Amino acid sequence: MKKKLINDALPVHGGLRKILLVMRLTVFLCFSFIMGLNASVYSQDTQLKLELELKGKTIRDAFELIEVNSRFRFFYNTDLKDVNRTIDFSTKNSNIESVLDRLFVDSNISYEILGGNLIVLKVNAQQPGSIVKGQVVDEGGLALPGVTVLVKGTTQGTVTNADGEYSLTNIPDNATLVFSFVGMETQEVATEGRNTITVVMEEGSIGIEEVVAVGYGSVRKSDLTGSVTQIKGTELDAFVASNPMLTLSGRAAGVYVKQSTGHPGENVHVRIRGSNSIRGSNEPLYVIDGVPSDPYLLNNSDIESMEILKDASSTAIYGSRGANGVILIKTKSGQAGRTKVNIESRYSFQQLRKKIDLLNVKEYAQLYNVLVDNSPNSDWRFTDEMIASYGEGTDWQDLMFRTAPMQNHTLSFNGGNEKTQFSLSGSIFDQQGIIEYSSYSRYSTRINFHHKINERFNVDFSTILSRTDQTLQSSGGGRLGGSLIAAIVTAPPFIKPYDENGEPTIFYEVYPINSPAMGNPLLYTKLTQGGTVKNDINTSGILSYEFIDGLVLKVHGGFISRDSRTDTYQSIEYTDGGSASVSVVNYTSVLNENTLNYNRKFGEKHTFDFLIGQTYQNFINKGLGGGGKDMLSDITSTYNLGTSGTPGIPSSSYRKSVIMSYLGRINYNYDNILLLTASFRADGASKYSPGNKWGYFPSGAIAWRMKEKTLKDVDFISDLKVRASWGRTGSQAIDEYSTLNVLNPGYTIFGGDIRTVTLAPGTTLPYNLKWETTDQLDFGFDAMFGNGKFRFMADYYKKDTKDLLSIVSLPSSTGFTSSMQNIGSVRNQGLELSVDADILKRNMFSWTFSGNIAFNKNEVVELYKGEDIITGNYNFSAQFKDDIVILREGEPLGTFFGYVEDGYNPGASGALSTIKYKDLNNDGLINVDDKVVVGDPNPDFIFGFNTFIEYKSFSLSAYFQGAYGNEIANVSSIGIYELPYQVNTRKDWLTNYATPENPNAKYPAPEQTNLEMKFSDRFIEDGSYLRLQHLELGYTLQDTKRSAYFFVSGQNIFTLTNYSWWDPEVNSRGGDDIVQGVDHNTYPLAKSYTIGVRLSF
Repeated sequence: MKKKLINDALPVHGGLRKILLVMRLTVFLCFSFIMGLNASVYSQDTQLKLELELKGKTIRDAFELIEVNSRFRFFYNTDLKDVNRTIDFSTKNSNIESVLDRLFVDSNISYEILGGNLIVLKVNAQQPGSIVKGQVVDEGGLALPGVTVLVKGTTQGTVTNADGEYSLTNIPDNATLVFSFVGMETQEVATEGRNTITVVMEEGSIGIEEVVAVGYGSVRKSDLTGSVTQIKGTELDAFVASNPMLTLSGRAAGVYVKQSTGHPGENVHVRIRGSNSIRGSNEPLYVIDGVPSDPYLLNNSDIESMEILKDASSTAIYGSRGANGVILIKTKSGQAGRTKVNIESRYSFQQLRKKIDLLNVKEYAQLYNVLVDNSPNSDWRFTDEMIASYGEGTDWQDLMFRTAPMQNHTLSFNGGNEKTQFSLSGSIFDQQGIIEYSSYSRYSTRINFHHKINERFNVDFSTILSRTDQTLQSSGGGRLGGSLIAAIVTAPPFIKPYDENGEPTIFYEVYPINSPAMGNPLLYTKLTQGGTVKNDINTSGILSYEFIDGLVLKVHGGFISRDSRTDTYQSIEYTDGGSASVSVVNYTSVLNENTLNYNRKFGEKHTFDFLIGQTYQNFINKGLGGGGKDMLSDITSTYNLGTSGTPGIPSSSYRKSVIMSYLGRINYNYDNILLLTASFRADGASKYSPGNKWGYFPSGAIAWRMKEKTLKDVDFISDLKVRASWGRTGSQAIDEYSTLNVLNPGYTIFGGDIRTVTLAPGTTLPYNLKWETTDQLDFGFDAMFGNGKFRFMADYYKKDTKDLLSIVSLPSSTGFTSSMQNIGSVRNQGLELSVDADILKRNMFSWTFSGNIAFNKNEVVELYKGEDIITGNYNFSAQFKDDIVILREGEPLGTFFGYVEDGYNPGASGALSTIKYKDLNNDGLINVDDKVVVGDPNPDFIFGFNTFIEYKSFSLSAYFQGAYGNEIANVSSIGIYELPYQVNTRKDWLTNYATPENPNAKYPAPEQTNLEMKFSDRFIEDGSYLRLQHLELGYTLQDTKRSAYFFVSGQNIFTLTNYSWWDPEVNSRGGDDIVQGVDHNTYPLAKSYTIGVRLSF
């Protein structure tokens, strides 16, 4: 016999427990004692809701999992054969009796629950009876396979076949049949002597009992008082991406995800409900398994779920780190049972999504000859013979952009027993860029470990190890001029890429006209080297102890370490003598969090959850750099800086900061109708001066579940909750030591070669510097209709960020160059809508849809003394240098600031070749006083929608996302206006340049003259787009223990946009929110196609 008794789960007197443990009295006496103690809690235990997910496991495994997650214990004869039967079993929110009924389907086992938590199993004696058969269908009349049919009160039952048919024997005449199916309402039907029974099943409510993570805890989705979006790992797994954040684009309302460039491994920038700060980062806080970390460490398949906390009642618990929202990332953990192995492999190839429409060789020659006709001082022209000799010429885009491979492979193991569970994974990601010598690779390992020391003491441990290697392309300069991307666009089509020796052609050696503006693009890839290698360690451990039921202490420790090295080398052939630089950075952080949580229900209607805690985290950055010019040889590259003829000045740095916090939260639930949340956090930061080191961040929220009482008789409403919240968060938008008087080091050379170190005052001491704070108000509601088939969520919010931190320039007479000050405020307000729908579920066919849209209006409310801040300096060329962005009260952050064009003026030849600008202040001059706001990079709204169709073993998913109303400053196109300097240009210039007959043409007439270009509305383009982000077709093979999923997919397949350059998702300044939406020779995004397989056994 198998006897199990866990006394720690019972409120037994200590002396009696010792007797039971030592003496081990007969099983009957122990059971009698336990049943007597627990008779009063029988109802509560049997109504406990269980959630099980078992694939390829035995019924015995199910017993062990139930024992781990509840007080129930099983007593049975180990010789029972049926307990070793392999099953696939899934259930959510089910009581113990429902679970047992389904587990013992088609077996001769019955059970009895004694004393509230002891489950005794026995073998049924067969009873004679009738045969009952029939069919189970859905509301549309289509057969439902896989429906469980049980005789109530027994474990006798069966499962419907592919045609929805079932048959049961030996059924008593007065029996009741129970029909259950995932996603359907359970039905009980009395046989009443009938031998044929057809049942129509209706879909049931889903989703409201799911648990979602919040700061320092978790709650049922139905009990949320704030705005939280959950993204499950299965939704992210389809994407091939170097950064998991790429997969969030368009998936959550109000979350704007943007790639600044298509270069492999480049950063992804996320904005939640707009940008708040002009000095600090606007990135959300990422928390991986409780530790604030960077998400690029992770592979998509490592993620169990992401929770996006958007409103202040959700983020205020993170205080000064929560102003931009919080993204909680939970990695996959082990489960009790047989070890499960997962293998996933993906192979992709990438291509340039679209080409810029440039002149071919014949068109180029034709347009250049027009220039000659309009230029009295130019007489060299293309002849018909020369044009014929060029043939098709060179398409530099075809030559420089390649088909590049990308691959991702993951191997993971998950398993354990009732006390110890583990999850181990390793992954390799490698992406070659669509331009040669650009790449990114990541090697990562993740370990999650959980051990249950006893009923009250648990240990959790997790570690992520990652190594990334990014090869960077040249930013230009040197003899070649400009950048690689600019060179690809502007390279003349009549020049051959290689000379007669097979070497890249040197443009200025073969150019028939003047000196070229830029060099051969092939040389940029071959004569420059650059890259960054990072080694990351992210580890954490949690000790949790439950003193009494509901009172849990957690002690959490975390450690982060990152070592990075960046090398840049320019060949001797590229610059005069060549140059090299190396920088090494070491970053470490230690985290300690201690929380005490108490959950208690008083009576039948009042539930409280209390949380108090204390956190500490330090941050240390150490840097070292060096470089030199006039290199001895290209062979040693950056690994022998000492041989450089002109060594650079070595640099080093050390920065340290600390944040200490105290936090608390109270959740109150009245009868599942009224929900209240209040939280508070106090942050102390070493960055601030005495008297201002502490910031205080409160929040409160209320929600009312109207369905429970007010609307309980409205059948088509499954659930309806209205909620409101307010909270304050903050930002540490300053650098270390910003509140100290500092001296900036430098040097002066005396006597030709004597270098003397100098020290000069930098910033003034900002005694009254305050924290940036963001107050956010949110009103929302969550609704479910049609038994959960349709789910809808809406939020209106208003965020006010005040005391913005920024550096203000000071007159030289003060003795200082600048000062950090609180200068103004910014407002974001908007509306978010999202919907999920189970459109059709019939037989073996299902079709679901989800979509979201978010409107946000950003406004600069106040600036220091009401004065504009003009910034965003770009040195585009010798003729074009300008500040292109303005911060102005009443305007959004980052608006473009430029001149307004007013047609064309005649050039030296009389051709309309000079751009004319409006004199808006009528002073007879064209200067900065004539500049106005000419564009806005902020979208009016962002959106995303996806659909999923499944039929039998086939599945098809399509995912779209986009933005509307954002504008782009396409300063990349400035280079094409330098036609006198021999560059290629857009194809439509040939047919759309200004003439007396067409004075309002798109382009000026070609002429050998200085265009005197200024940043104007000419360079502002509509950046709205709709993108098919992902399309996947898959096929699944599976049995009870194994599964295989084969698929083909495409990413960034097509984009509908009016933007004329490569891609509208661009920002040359990376995550800069002041200078945003600028396309300045940006590496284009690629489209990709993938074939892959996912195996599980």
